Amino acid sequence: MAGHSKWANIQHRKGRQDEKRGAAFSKIAKEITVAAKMGGGDAGFNPRLRMAIDKGKSVNMPKDKIENAIKKGTGELEGVNYEEIRYEGYGIGGAAVMVDSLTDNKVRTVAEVRHAFAKHGGNMGTEGSVAFMFKHCGQMIFAPGTDEAALMDAAIEAGAEDVASNEDGSIEVVTGPGDFLNVKEALEAAGFKAEFAEVTMKPLNESELAGEDAAKMQKLLDALENLDDVQEVYTTAVMDE
Repeated sequence: MAGHSKWANIQHRKGRQDEKRGAAFSKIAKEITVAAKMGGGDAGFNPRLRMAIDKGKSVNMPKDKIENAIKKGTGELEGVNYEEIRYEGYGIGGAAVMVDSLTDNKVRTVAEVRHAFAKHGGNMGTEGSVAFMFKHCGQMIFAPGTDEAALMDAAIEAGAEDVASNEDGSIEVVTGPGDFLNVKEALEAAGFKAEFAEVTMKPLNESELAGEDAAKMQKLLDALENLDDVQEVYTTAVMDE
């Protein structure tokens, strides 16, 4: 594990997400709608929908907004048809960036994503140009001070792929994408509550940036995240605090 603080970076990311809570509602609503359209409106039989609802609840998304988003997906309310598109590129210092979007207008979205890359010192790449640098998996980060031995026993018993301690004392649990919800719920039942938990694209190697390069990279990531059609932004870059 690199010498930077995994815990500090997770807390920093959470803080930035909290600042953008209003925008988060609309993005989560899109994800809920698409999940309900693809797998039905019953979260008990639709893992993607269950994860999207959990994400909404984690930022105190109003219940009626969640229910309306589900109804748009199931056709009970009129809604928009969204298409999932992933863009890939490079940021400062060659750090890899992947951008997941849900859009009803591909021409608009690709133009906005390309503009954000170009304006902030990055380069948009072709499909597959950086995807190999990430692993699709479930990831949970537990706070420093968590009982590592007990967490490891519970995680392995629940079906986790890996449990690793970081230099800052935080503990990371990695699962297969399809096992994420079962492992997360089993750990919560055992008394372990993750500070960060989601199915993500985890970088296989990280690029540490500091000073001016870190500031430039953060501006690029913010510009991408602030686009209405962008749902998630993944990067190999780690910015020193």
